[in-house]
Amino acid sequence: MTQPSLRGVEFTGAGMAVPELCLTNDQLAQFVDTSDDWIYSRTGIRERRILTAEQSVLDLAQAAGEQALAQAGLTAEQLDLVILTTSTPDDLFGSASKLALRLGATRAVAFDLTAACTGFIFAVVTAAQYLQTGVYNKALVVAADALSRRTDWQDRNTCVLFGDGAGAMVLEQAQTNALLGFELRSDGRGAQMLTITAATQALVLTEDITVSSQHYQPITMNGREVYRFVVTGVPEVIEKALHIAGIAPHQVAYYFLHQANQRILDAVAQRLNLPSERFPSTLARYANTSAASIPISLREWLDQGLVKTGDTLVFSGFGAGFTWGALVCRWGRQ
Repeated sequence: MTQPSLRGVEFTGAGMAVPELCLTNDQLAQFVDTSDDWIYSRTGIRERRILTAEQSVLDLAQAAGEQALAQAGLTAEQLDLVILTTSTPDDLFGSASKLALRLGATRAVAFDLTAACTGFIFAVVTAAQYLQTGVYNKALVVAADALSRRTDWQDRNTCVLFGDGAGAMVLEQAQTNALLGFELRSDGRGAQMLTITAATQALVLTEDITVSSQHYQPITMNGREVYRFVVTGVPEVIEKALHIAGIAPHQVAYYFLHQANQRILDAVAQRLNLPSERFPSTLARYANTSAASIPISLREWLDQGLVKTGDTLVFSGFGAGFTWGALVCRWGRQ
């Protein structure tokens, strides 16, 4: 059987969206035992954006997707594939098809993908496979999360960490391949360290039939174990992806890591023996926006003119599952 020849893929657009409502550390301190100094010194976070009751995750996803399409110079009708990665969907049956409808992507197949804070990395690599095998030509990946809606606002160890937001990226089939290398990992042994679990309750239907109902509990996290996992696992997958790509660490313009904690960004930079300036941080303004944090950071650096066409970039995510991964790419139309 003849194997199909692989095509190339390029990354042509990025977008982001965050809610207008801003919750600062000082405001948090009005209802939970904490302070701006305590939060910032441990996380690098000053404030976070929060969805109001009238807003939805899809509102953010749509805005980020439209911005990414505009930068790529595409219309939604040209898309063949839409992947929505979220851990906080408006509908547990899936929201990607609703997102495609909102965007006007009438030709696209759409599906949801869940890999917690690593979701953007997993989704981009997944979309790239469809393009490289020639099945589809143009894809949109959107990462959107509202972890504020899964937060215990009396738990100062977790409620200070999270914000809401969405980020998006357009991928197009191309003659040259800008996806230079990637490495994906998962390990269920760490699954209990970071969870949003479903609690079950017995529900009596008849005298001899008892079923159960579910509701989701707030985020729980063993921060120390998560930190220990990240500072060893993330540098390893970055180095593996760079090795596959044949790229030396110093040849990378920027390392866009999941924005979980400034201490993590600094630790990974130190492990890789690289200056911290190559590791963009948006934590101070947006906190941890889960799967959306990488494309949000990318869009901010693009808007500032810091990322240019042809730059070699590394994206690396990590989070619940445990899941983690990295990819190396060249930005823009080649």
